[in-house]
Amino acid sequence: MTQGIRGGRGVRPRWVWWVAAVWAAGFAEGAAVHAYQVGSGGLHAYAWWPVPSQVLFHALLVLDPLAAVLVARARPTGVWLGAGVMAADLTANWWANWDDVLRRPLAYLQGMVGLPAMTLFGLSVFVTAAPLRRAFLGTGPALRRP
Repeated sequence: MTQGIRGGRGVRPRWVWWVAAVWAAGFAEGAAVHAYQVGSGGLHAYAWWPVPSQVLFHALLVLDPLAAVLVARARPTGVWLGAGVMAADLTANWWANWDDVLRRPLAYLQGMVGLPAMTLFGLSVFVTAAPLRRAFLGTGPALRRP
């Protein structure tokens, strides 16, 4: 079905708009969380995290909103940036929380906040990255004009 949103490269299916909207909202929420944490804790907001994670989390103040804007503007580079950001963010969070997850696994399953929510969002980003990029490029069988 090619009915849907008209982009710079022709008609895009509706799923492209929905997936891009979820991505943009997710990255905007991630930027807001990191901004809140740095705003309330200052430069040492992540002091107990390993140094590479501290650097990453501070960099996400710029990378998360950049990914959100690029995806909202249907830029293919936003897809790769978003997937890379999620890969790094999930790696850092699982690395730092792994011992606690093993010690208290049910504590992480009680609500859809924090690590479980991030993991589900990250998995959705990984699953939709290639189709979304193809849609932004205007290629793929559902996007070609007859």
